[in-house]
Amino acid sequence: MGRRSKLAHLAYLFCELFTRLKVVQRTEDMSFRLPLTQAELADVLGLSTVHMNRVMQSLRRSGAADWVHHTVHILDWNKLVDLAGFDPTYLSLFKEAR
Repeated sequence: MGRRSKLAHLAYLFCELFTRLKVVQRTEDMSFRLPLTQAELADVLGLSTVHMNRVMQSLRRSGAADWVHHTVHILDWNKLVDLAGFDPTYLSLFKEAR
């Protein structure tokens, strides 16, 4: 993830969280709770709060996702995956039961 844009980092985080939470049935439709402040999410991504705000605005404008009142809404999964370069197969969440 080191060479990705900050927008791609945020999109990737949202893709991975959604994928993991869906497996444990903690999503609702195409949304999930993210009980962090913008400042806390900025820390997670290594951004200033100002830059975090700009990145979130870019993600909103892209039409891929939005984050309102501690809830991430995935508006266009394919677009979010493309922005992130996300491939869920590395998570090994979908292996067949033995």
